[in-house]
Amino acid sequence: MQKNHPTQLANFRRTGPHDGRYFAHQSKKVRLVNIDLVLLCLLLGVMAIGLINLYSATGQNWAVTSKQLLSYTLAGGVMMLVSFIPPQIYQSLAPWAYVGAIALLLLVMLIGDVRLGAQRWLSIPLLGSVQPSELVKIAVPMMVAWYLASKHGAPSLKSIVVCLILIGVPVLLIAEQPDLGTALLVLGAGSFVLFFAGLSYRLIFAVVALFIAFIPVAWSLLLHDYQKQRVLTLLDPTADLHGAGWNILQSMAAIGSGGLSGKGYLGGTQSHLNFLPEAHTDFAIASFSEETGLLGVCLLLVLYTGIVGRILHIGSTVKNNFQRWLVCSIAMSFGMYVFINMAMVAGILPVVGVPLPFISYGGTAAIMLMISMGLVMSIYRHQQ
Repeated sequence: MQKNHPTQLANFRRTGPHDGRYFAHQSKKVRLVNIDLVLLCLLLGVMAIGLINLYSATGQNWAVTSKQLLSYTLAGGVMMLVSFIPPQIYQSLAPWAYVGAIALLLLVMLIGDVRLGAQRWLSIPLLGSVQPSELVKIAVPMMVAWYLASKHGAPSLKSIVVCLILIGVPVLLIAEQPDLGTALLVLGAGSFVLFFAGLSYRLIFAVVALFIAFIPVAWSLLLHDYQKQRVLTLLDPTADLHGAGWNILQSMAAIGSGGLSGKGYLGGTQSHLNFLPEAHTDFAIASFSEETGLLGVCLLLVLYTGIVGRILHIGSTVKNNFQRWLVCSIAMSFGMYVFINMAMVAGILPVVGVPLPFISYGGTAAIMLMISMGLVMSIYRHQQ
């Protein structure tokens, strides 16, 4: 081993840093680029598939595809900005984000825009139409995680009741719009935080039992006629071939006709001949399955599973309760989005209008998803 000459050591002592500023500066430079590259590559892979499928599903409409590409670029920039902010700041802002989201939901009830029989949007100057329920998907798990982290230990009965109220208020407001699909997603996002915080299995089974017992009440008092029709259509799509059952039947026909390897890119018939409704939004996976078959869908599922697994891995390495519960909730919520959309398109669940992450067309949904991914990246970056 080569030894340093005494003169070299003396020069280092005279010219080198004495307070650690050099190494702190180098560490700061590392943190600025320290994002999870595995998660980033998985997200980029799904986005690339989404753009390729969108180009085909829209009849090779480059204008729509380029607009979605711009949305993805903007969403990626937002994710990076969110990742630079320390997670402690998000934890301190969680109550304010929750209160602001509730205020926006109340504002929607008063002056919200009505489209297709639903009052879900706010018109904001310079920003256009905004759907506040998308913000709630992030605000609710942040609030529940903040509250439970402030109590320490496993959730008590009182804490559980408070959390159920925190979750229930925005869920009821969103369901009233009506937007049952988003309401279920918000319910799941908040419930996942409770689960990872250590909710006992007895209480979980009790809540599930209460939920099942509440179904008849919801059917008779809460569900709208069109929502009931969707459930009945799920049970028997052939009862109204050219009406309520049309979407599901055409979707199942597109998926089944793809076979093992599909009809080839740009070779889909159900979507290109306009048999498949909303081929680029809610039913995007059906058009993708028709052209790529079972193999293409399996590839997409591998990428989705990788995203969920990678986020859960990041969450397992975090010691801070708020950050760990929030990351794990984001992972499970993302997986729930995928499951609900694919089950809906395959005729396993009623049609509730839940888009497939980064595959269905839509800029707002992509940006909100990338904000949640930015939270994950922030927690990953600042714990390194």
